[in-house]
Amino acid sequence: MANEVVLLDLKASPFAARVRIALEEKGIEYKSQVEDLSNKSSTLLKMNPVHQQIPVLIHNGKPICESMVIVQYIDEAWSHKPSLLPSGPYRRAHARFWADYIDKKIYPIGRNLWASEGEVKESSKKDLIQCFKILEEQLGDKLYFGDESFGYIDLALIPFYSFFYTFETLGNLCMVAEFPKLVEWGERCLQKESVSKSLSGQNEVYEVILQIKQKLGIE
Repeated sequence: MANEVVLLDLKASPFAARVRIALEEKGIEYKSQVEDLSNKSSTLLKMNPVHQQIPVLIHNGKPICESMVIVQYIDEAWSHKPSLLPSGPYRRAHARFWADYIDKKIYPIGRNLWASEGEVKESSKKDLIQCFKILEEQLGDKLYFGDESFGYIDLALIPFYSFFYTFETLGNLCMVAEFPKLVEWGERCLQKESVSKSLSGQNEVYEVILQIKQKLGIE
């Protein structure tokens, strides 16, 4: 059977970016089908009827949903290629823990930062700073979260590097002053072709966020 891989995609989405990076890391050819979330395609509604969101990976007609679930699927389905997860049960559990932390913290808190005002915005700013402090401590002096090589935790977090300018501008932060190691890590990750070709630029993401704020009626 032909190995047909289609990604229901959205360029500025950090979650779709994770999947793009994983596919590039594994050297998998795929077709990107860009979705309009204001006018969702029949394919998206059929392939992800529960959440009706991207990304969705369609492998030989079968859909897989949720970004880090898709990344793990890619790792297992193309297991003959270098693994995205570290070796050993403890290190794998450790990587999954931090990916889960990133999922539960960075996007929800970051969204509250740019989509709110007043006390909620200030509280979100404090929470986001605390999250980045914890992540920077976890990174320490390592080149990557996976020690010497780009891995699962890096893949989970790096798409949010594209949001750093948005956090700075709308949250009155200075990422390089507050989190120099994280900024250096992000720049290091961008030197990888699999990352640089999969991420949206920081200014591009900022413009998308401004458009969303406008639609929501948020000044």
